[in-house]
Amino acid sequence: MKRIGATDLAVDLGFLKLRNPVLAASGTFGYGLEFKPFVDLDKLGGIIVKGLYFNPRPGNPPPRLAESPSGLINSIGLQGIGVRAFCEKVLPQLQGLQTPVIVNVCGETDEEYAAVIDFLNKNRRIAAYELNISCPNVKEEGRCPALSPEHTFSLVKLAKQSSRRPLIVKLSPNVTDIVSVARAAEEAGADAISLINTLLAMAVDIETRRPRLANTFGGLSGPAVKPIALRMAYQVASRIRIPVIGMGGIMTGQDALEFLIVGARAVEVGTANFVDPGASLRIVKEIQDYCRDKSISRVEDIIGTLMTE
Repeated sequence: MKRIGATDLAVDLGFLKLRNPVLAASGTFGYGLEFKPFVDLDKLGGIIVKGLYFNPRPGNPPPRLAESPSGLINSIGLQGIGVRAFCEKVLPQLQGLQTPVIVNVCGETDEEYAAVIDFLNKNRRIAAYELNISCPNVKEEGRCPALSPEHTFSLVKLAKQSSRRPLIVKLSPNVTDIVSVARAAEEAGADAISLINTLLAMAVDIETRRPRLANTFGGLSGPAVKPIALRMAYQVASRIRIPVIGMGGIMTGQDALEFLIVGARAVEVGTANFVDPGASLRIVKEIQDYCRDKSISRVEDIIGTLMTE
């Protein structure tokens, strides 16, 4: 029970109520189980598990990580165990959690996205799907469905027809007009938008004159991308009706609060988990401390309060 005088950190996405606005981002939190020794999973707003294709996937060859100033470039290639192993081996171990479990859905083809969702529909423990149409390190030079409003619309519509659960669509920053892609996802039936995924990037070893990543290109994440992510979250949140979940370079409670102020209703914490396994819960506390210091009784009262005039 909430203490008298304590800040109510709960947020309502319309289709899902969260105890607080901080979710662990897909690809940085494993399947949730890996963080049990470090984090009380029941204190998170939600867990978005590592992306799942229908079959197991080995990912890209190493090297797959390269550090960058204030950031990390990864080319993991969405390595994963596939939906069958996830449902048989992982999901039963998450059954006792009170925290919503959201599954990040991947596909090499539009039909595979639908097949993954069809398979997952049979499992009650899943709260929602996050449709990953934006990972930049799988296809050549980062091409993905989220680069096109037309492909975004058709894929989201297909996924929505297959889904028995709310559908969050994860968008790419590697576009010239993020709002048009977000609107296409909304018109196709998305229940929420999450953004941003990583920025297409590369690094070079000047001694060997070769790329630092075997795949040449990868996705840049971490504090370096936050100003871009914040700008895009603001643009999208102010132009669509469905909720926005912001992510990109969130390392502190202050970072998370910036996303809430520009209109995101929740945030995902990603790269920070590699630096500090307890980052997500620390960020929850820092949000709570800020609200207490400012005498804010409900965190929802902060959302969308940016003043530009």
